[in-house]
Amino acid sequence: MGTVHTLAIATPFAIGRVNCYLIDDDPLTLVDTGPNSESALTELEAELARHGRRVEDLERIVLTHQHLDHVGLAQILADRSGAEVCALDRVASWLADWDASCEADDAFAEVVMLRHGIPEDIVMALRGLTRMFRGWGAAVRITHPLADGDVLEFASRRWTVLHRPGHSPSDTVFHDAATDELLAGDHLLKKISSNALITRPLEGGDPLDPPKSLMIYGASLRATREMDLRLVYGGHGGLINDHRALIDERLRGQERRMRRIARLIGEDGGTPKTAFEIAQGIWGNVAVTEAYLTISEVLGHLDLLIDHGDVVIGEADGVVRFVPA
Repeated sequence: MGTVHTLAIATPFAIGRVNCYLIDDDPLTLVDTGPNSESALTELEAELARHGRRVEDLERIVLTHQHLDHVGLAQILADRSGAEVCALDRVASWLADWDASCEADDAFAEVVMLRHGIPEDIVMALRGLTRMFRGWGAAVRITHPLADGDVLEFASRRWTVLHRPGHSPSDTVFHDAATDELLAGDHLLKKISSNALITRPLEGGDPLDPPKSLMIYGASLRATREMDLRLVYGGHGGLINDHRALIDERLRGQERRMRRIARLIGEDGGTPKTAFEIAQGIWGNVAVTEAYLTISEVLGHLDLLIDHGDVVIGEADGVVRFVPA
């Protein structure tokens, strides 16, 4: 059976290197590509050469999800190699029109941020940053769309395609039942909890009723927990050899943060608080510099508290606030 090689490619982001995986099988396959930069391409070429391969040898490129550090080089590699490009069918049109999709996502996020108390000047600054970062990704044509439950065939292995949304709407994992291995992208990471960012649904959506990303992610984690797995290949960091223990810790972490947010909402006699105010209470100034990430965290846990009947929502002048039930 062909070997799975980890190619750790540098990114300009705080997460650090992204794990791309070379599947030395027939067809020769690369899972994820790294960001769209000359330095990342040079590093990827060197990593392939270390295993006796070139970009031109690639026959298949598989994408785990839509984030730019995972898809940025995909079209460049496909054009050079002629490789087919595989990804979840529902994300194909999103990836085909990268700039328009990113712009629509940013407009969606802007409404969410303003409704949840982030000042307009911070919102505008963040939109400028996301436009700057957008160049680390690029449009890609999906030539082999994958549906949930499909099978990708190799000469010596078979991968079952499983949609596991939460970290992004398009998170896709690939299960090798013969070896009990899972190619997981950012669905599950060894060292850090994957962010369940509030993201515009792939088919479009209403920012006044955004998806409950953390609840969606929790359901995906629980589905993965039920699988019998020996090894999980994550999108960043090391390999995972006890996925159930790790998922249990991630779910306990969600419970701990949920209870902390409940306590913050109950302070000051239960004075109504915005998600931004709650985020500042937890992270201080980080809630300004990482405003969308932190309010996504807060809103995800508020969804859990609302579902449990512990918190209720109020709205005035277009701004949402939360109070104890």
